[in-house]
Amino acid sequence: MISLNYRDSRPIYEQIKDGFKKLIATGAIATDEKLPSVRSLATQLSINPNTIQRAYTELEGEGYTYSIPGKGSFAAPRGEADQQRRAELLERFRALAGELCYLGVGEEELTALIKEVLT
Repeated sequence: MISLNYRDSRPIYEQIKDGFKKLIATGAIATDEKLPSVRSLATQLSINPNTIQRAYTELEGEGYTYSIPGKGSFAAPRGEADQQRRAELLERFRALAGELCYLGVGEEELTALIKEVLT
């Protein structure tokens, strides 16, 4: 489900948050599906439960999840989270495309790459 890279410069909670964002955005976790409990995920990943709680809190703040006291965290209906994820991905794409252009990749090659991804 979620895998951690301890060599990644990003904090563990961000890796968990990004992993859940991808799972929710791709539909691997369905709308209203319950996420693992903080304790069970912390045990599974062998990390501090506070780290999981921080990721869950941020996911809820960004609209990817909602929580029900005493029941847990659930994947939020798509909509606002999709728009945020789309904006994030477009910004990352712009940065990568800009870097590729700097390295000499031309418009034709970028266009071919985009067409390849879309098919």
